[in-house]
Amino acid sequence: MRVIPKDKVIFRFNPENKANYEVEDGEVFWVEVDDCYSGQITDASVKRPDIDISIMDCAVGPINVKGARPGDTLCVEVLVIDLASQGVMVTSVGLGVLGDQITEPDTKIIPVHDGFAHFSEDIKLPLTPMIGVMGVAPKEKEIHCAVPEDHGANMDTKLVAVGSRVYFPVGVQGAGLAVGDMHACMGDGELSGTGIEIAGRMCLKTTIYRDRPIERPVIETTDGLYFLASRPTLEESIRIAANDTVQFLMKKLRLNFPDAYRLLSAACDAQICEVVDDNVTVRIHCPKFHTGIQTL
Repeated sequence: MRVIPKDKVIFRFNPENKANYEVEDGEVFWVEVDDCYSGQITDASVKRPDIDISIMDCAVGPINVKGARPGDTLCVEVLVIDLASQGVMVTSVGLGVLGDQITEPDTKIIPVHDGFAHFSEDIKLPLTPMIGVMGVAPKEKEIHCAVPEDHGANMDTKLVAVGSRVYFPVGVQGAGLAVGDMHACMGDGELSGTGIEIAGRMCLKTTIYRDRPIERPVIETTDGLYFLASRPTLEESIRIAANDTVQFLMKKLRLNFPDAYRLLSAACDAQICEVVDDNVTVRIHCPKFHTGIQTL
């Protein structure tokens, strides 16, 4: 099985980026990644202000998927996530929703083994590994990997995890997939500005669909579909994700707008992915059981 190493990365999603790797439609492959700090924080003595911020938040890629073309939908299935033996969480002045209460930077190294993140002697967190950055090349503009938008990127949603299928709108030939920023554990919102940042590798499968057009990322799990949107404000992100869900319900279930709108409110949930990046990311959960919908 192909293993894509972590040595070729991008810092910005750009339609002009040249592919560093290429995979087949339907191929299963591994991707190795560093943590979001590019491995710069090796122990607790290294604080966030000490590192080179310019090489943070990179993504391994671009990985072109043979046959993908503009207008297609690329599905990336997460099959396995393997984590390194330790992760890191930093605090720094201004970082996260309560960053104004931080007076000096601090770094915590967190061992990871036996299915737990060992936060302290008394606190063990069950591992919930997920991928923070996953996206494709945007149609036109250049966007830093740290900024989520319609092409995906730093969505920081904990549902990009083993067993999920993540759908992206293809904007350029080959799609230009890139991934990174894994976490051993992260709650919705990523409220302090970080999860347990960690290196490792992920096993992915790519599939091209020509009959499932979308404008923004959609995540499919066993229980439902999640329509994601990333905009500067929470209100704008919710409005876009809700509209995408309603439009999907209208098409899939042959409903008029009022009934699809009612179904949105009766059966679907607005959920927060992250509130600490340049754009806020939210998701609308459309449950399969209540709506009778089985797939995108």
